[in-house]
Amino acid sequence: MTTRTRTATDEIIGILGGMGPAATADFYAKLVATTPGTSDQDHLRTVIWSDPTIPDRTEALLRDGPDPTPWLLHGSRVLREAGATVIAIPCNTAHAFVPRIADHVGLPIVHMIGEVARHLTTLSPGVHTVGLLATTGTVRAGLYQERLGSFGIRLVLPDAAAQDTEVMTAIHAVKAGTHDDRTTALLTRAARRLTQQGAQAVIAGCTEIPLGLPTDAADVPVVDPALVLAQALVRRARTEGQGGAEGQ
Repeated sequence: MTTRTRTATDEIIGILGGMGPAATADFYAKLVATTPGTSDQDHLRTVIWSDPTIPDRTEALLRDGPDPTPWLLHGSRVLREAGATVIAIPCNTAHAFVPRIADHVGLPIVHMIGEVARHLTTLSPGVHTVGLLATTGTVRAGLYQERLGSFGIRLVLPDAAAQDTEVMTAIHAVKAGTHDDRTTALLTRAARRLTQQGAQAVIAGCTEIPLGLPTDAADVPVVDPALVLAQALVRRARTEGQGGAEGQ
């Protein structure tokens, strides 16, 4: 007879990763750190599909690069066949393609950007203006603008020069494994400039950014979407384990 622990759940989290590999590893570490428990058995069952061959999402959105949708759909199906009961995608820009796969996966997808929007409404004191550091693809696709707008939160963005020379330069450095103090300085400068525009919080809206931007880089909260997603998955699993179901 198997004894189920207090946090035991039938939920199996499928992580659709590889965008990029370091960000996927970082996300899994955050999921483990977020899960309450004192033993191995208190943690969540997880399947990870890390496919770094998925075409660049920003290139697809801005410069007619290959469409990553077939790769995302295939990876989601691999996770389903491996036993996953829910899918998490720790890549902000990939969420531009979620509507193309959501009805074909057969599993719920916990929407990271939607979770961030809800999280921002819980901050105290309340925030009405938020800054975003993200890939140019995420910015141009309006992913955060749409979600935050539905909660009445205004978004401020880096100007075009800062987006290219600070934010994207830093993201590429993390992906290349060459990030250093200069990378941190670039992201810190960009974050502080957003606070000067009135941002009461800054979203580290690319899963590479938290690898180069300290949480104390600005004098306002720096929100890590990967951490918010991990927390949402833990809440969902614990609710399911207690006999309920939390829809996404």
